[in-house]
Amino acid sequence: MATGKGTLAGRRADRVTPTPTPTPTLTTARLTLRPRGAQDAAALFATMADPDAMRWWSHPPFASVDDLAAHFAERGDGPWRAWAILRTGEARAVGFVAAGPKRQGGVAEIGYLIARDATGQGIAREAVAAVIDRLFAEGYRRVFADTDPDNKASIRLLERLGFTLEGRLRGEWQTHIGIRDSLIYGLLAEERDRGTAEL
Repeated sequence: MATGKGTLAGRRADRVTPTPTPTPTLTTARLTLRPRGAQDAAALFATMADPDAMRWWSHPPFASVDDLAAHFAERGDGPWRAWAILRTGEARAVGFVAAGPKRQGGVAEIGYLIARDATGQGIAREAVAAVIDRLFAEGYRRVFADTDPDNKASIRLLERLGFTLEGRLRGEWQTHIGIRDSLIYGLLAEERDRGTAEL
């Protein structure tokens, strides 16, 4: 997931401050997605401190629960929204989905993480689909994700959700594992409308 790095450029982007949008609670057949907060750090720390789980992220593994809680609290102040993923009826977060508007309007970027002990159960697909549907219902015309070319699990998820590979940005990220390319996967609202019945 691409987080805000570096300076904004072009079309006076430095003067654009998107208005924060509420993060409503979403429900699916098995899941409840509610606003993520600092209280979710303890549940997600084991995953977000794991070098393997954090390999493809722009942020290195977190050193403490307090550091992760501060990160979650800080991210809650900007235009990005983050939903903690919970199995309905349970209190422990098993991941999150985040979404943020791009400066041109009508376009949102998404990112996601699932706790290691909750992978392989279809949770990511169900949760990400719910957030995508919400974004399109709010009037976004395009949703995209920025993923590492070697992040096979993320690529599989995006393809199953109907995203199209739109391009490769060479040397786009300098992270804790070095300089990395990015693959951009996009989904248009009309494509989601056509594909919903297949999910």
